[in-house]
Amino acid sequence: MNISESQPKKKWYHKTTLIILAFLSVGPLALPLVLFHPRYPLWVKAVTTVLTVILTYYLIQWTNQTIQAYSAYYEELFRLMKQLR
Repeated sequence: MNISESQPKKKWYHKTTLIILAFLSVGPLALPLVLFHPRYPLWVKAVTTVLTVILTYYLIQWTNQTIQAYSAYYEELFRLMKQLR
């Protein structure tokens, strides 16, 4: 019996590289890949969840502030364009 036969083969969606790429591309939607990973200890799952929630919160806040800043800029720009007519 081979060593590779005694150990179950790692599934493609349990590879750490894929999980990191998933977080970079779809963000918090990749969290279930970590939570259902059979070999990650509970503390890794907890830390990853907390960091994901915190980062998502701040990114949402930053996005809202950016949208408000652009909105104010374009309102001013349109107001100035109306005056020029």
